[in-house]
Formats: sequence, structure tokens, C-alpha cells
Amino acid sequence: LSEAEGADRRISESDPADRAALPPLLGLPTAHKDLADQLGHVTTHGSLAVPHLRAGQDSPVVAAVRAAGAVSIGKTQVPEFGIAGYSENLVAAPARNPHDRMRSAGGSSGGTAAAVAAGIIPAAIGSDAGGSIRIPSAACGLVGLKPGRDAVPSDAARQQPRPGDPPRMGVSGPMARTPLDAALFFDALMDAGDERHVDAVRRAGDVRGLRIGVSRASPFESRWPITFSTDAEVALDNAIDTLESLGHGIEESGIAYDDSYPESFTTVWISALAKLELEPGADARLGELAAMFRERALCTSETELAAQIARLRVFLDDAARQWGAFDAVLTPALAFEAPHVGAFWELGAEGDYRLQCEWAPQTSMVNVVGAPAITAPTHVSAEGMPMGVQLIGRPGSEALLLQLAEQLMQG
Repeated sequence: LSEAEGADRRISESDPADRAALPPLLGLPTAHKDLADQLGHVTTHGSLAVPHLRAGQDSPVVAAVRAAGAVSIGKTQVPEFGIAGYSENLVAAPARNPHDRMRSAGGSSGGTAAAVAAGIIPAAIGSDAGGSIRIPSAACGLVGLKPGRDAVPSDAARQQPRPGDPPRMGVSGPMARTPLDAALFFDALMDAGDERHVDAVRRAGDVRGLRIGVSRASPFESRWPITFSTDAEVALDNAIDTLESLGHGIEESGIAYDDSYPESFTTVWISALAKLELEPGADARLGELAAMFRERALCTSETELAAQIARLRVFLDDAARQWGAFDAVLTPALAFEAPHVGAFWELGAEGDYRLQCEWAPQTSMVNVVGAPAITAPTHVSAEGMPMGVQLIGRPGSEALLLQLAEQLMQG
């Protein structure tokens, strides 16, 4: 409240002619997911297995949002260590979907998505290492932008990977109800000298004649059957119709993926859990999914991990080559409506992970490649649940993706 009052004073005491020079998010309420340190707040990482410490300083992304003038009103729910596509843990109540409170809000930025969709905050910055911005945004009917690898300065400033390290998958990006709001929050993370993404969104009507490839292919279909619901197909068809009406060329992409992806991705995705330094007995306080993943990570040899990283890099090069034939690749955002709260846990750890991959079969691959991607709602099911699409872009095409999302939502 003190920060908000200070922002109000700063605005009211400034000359109206000078207000454009004020911080771009000055006075806007927001929130941060409970994986990021926020000064004065406890960070739980969604886990009972680690100490819940009060942060003495902001993490880099939180600091950037604060510097832009936004006022955080708290922390939002996450899955344990952010490893799941839903936001339920043993620490606090689950994040529920505002469109149907019996359903999941997605994850790992699910608490943030729920807060934005419910109108508690106008927008926020989430993080995405396997779909964690796009999954909850799609589940809650939001625009969710996953920037490309190293596009956000505070992400790029982290320790650079060494030779042999896996591709860095985690990035920070905006979640909002409109592309313009998403662009406003995204601009707050970017270098001041960059062209403003809000200006690009306002010029969205000028974008015509792109070559857009449609793909239902998933790298997980070699392990599990991937089936898109009728509503997912309607959302995709609506997007195709809108984009074609605006003069874009839409075609089936013919994209196909290597069958080794499920094993390679999963091995690399969970490998960081082996490095957790837990106190004696803390393993027993892990949730079922985290416990399974950690045990598997601890049993994976360095040789095997290196081999899977190498396979993942081959996948990266092949997927980037295929996607690069198009200005953007259009996919369903999710395969079906958000499952009910508790649906993942009811299946046990193995079934939990399978359901995640079946629900969001086309998100993690984008993190491996490091490409930017965005989700936008294009349909509402008979049960009132939002459904949407994902657009995958070329490196550096975040502004174009925001423009396409604007076209879809205006169409």
C-alpha cells in the first residue's frame, strides 16, 4: 500500500506533459510466482522439502518489474519446483481456473494466470521452461508470450551454459488479457533502446501475406497417443479462418519429429533435481511427482545424461530447420479443456506426467529449440472454457507474434 501511495503521489505531482517519461508500469498492481524471490516475501518453491526463506532482495526479473513501477501485491501458486503443467502442491491451496473453479488453471505459472483471468491484476511476468507461460494462459483464456532464448536481458544475464550443458530452456515473459497489455509488460523487461512492442501491436493491421504452417504433430506421439478434442480443432479452425481472411497464406506444414524426443527431453528436464541439496529426511517431504523425477535423475549417469543432451541438440537443429521454412507455425495451444483439480495426482506420478504431455503436447519442444511462441484464445467451449492456439516464430519475432495474436483476437 505504501508503494502504491508513492506511485499515486509521483503521478499526481508530475506535469501531465512529462508523464510519458515516468516508469511505464507505474502504480499497476501485479504479482510474482512463488519460484522467484521478492524482497520481504517468503519463497517456498511450492515444496515442503526446502526451507521457506524470506527474500532479502528481488530476483533479476522481479527487480526489473519493480523498476518499471509495478506494485506487487503478493506471490502466486506454483507446482513443486515448477516441474508440472498444473499448479497444485502440498504447501497451499491449488490454483483454480476462474472460468470453472473445479478445473486447473494450468502451470507452472497457474496462480499468476488465475489472478490475471480473475481480474485481480491486469498482467504479470511468468516464467516458461516447458510451457509454463503458455499452458496456463491457454487454460485461462489469456495471451501468453514465451520470448526466445536470451531475448530478455535479465534472462540473458544469468550464467551462460558451458560446453556440454543442455540448452537453457527457461525464459520470462508476459501474461495478460490482451496483446497490448502483454506488450506493455514485455517492454518493461526489455532494453530502453529497443522498439516498443506496444507500438508494434498498434500496427498489427499492417501485417499481411505471411506464410504460416499448420502442425498437429507432437514429439510425444511416439510414446503416447495425442488426440485433439473437437474444441481444440474448432479453436485451430477459427484461427486459420481469421488469418486467411487477413491475407496470410496457410498451409499444412508436414512437420515431423524424432522419436527419441520423449526420453531425451524428460531426462534433461528433470536432471536439475539431482543437484538439489536437501537436508537429511527432506526427500520424504517431496510430492509424488518430484520424488519420482528426483529418484530417476539421481540414477542417471553423467554419460547417459550427456548422450541425451546430444540427442536433444540434434532435435533442436532439426526442428528449427523445419519451423524456419515458415514465418510462423500454428498449432493448437492445448489438446483439450483443462482437467479438474486433482486429476493429475489421482493418476500417480507416471500417469500424472503422461496426462501433462497429452494435454500440452506441443509446448516443451519450443523451449528446447529456444524459439519464441505465443498463445491466444480463439474459441469458447459449450462448457464456457477458453480454447486457443499457439504460434511459434523465428528468432527475434516476438513483436510479430504479438501482432498475430492481436489479429486473432480482433478477428
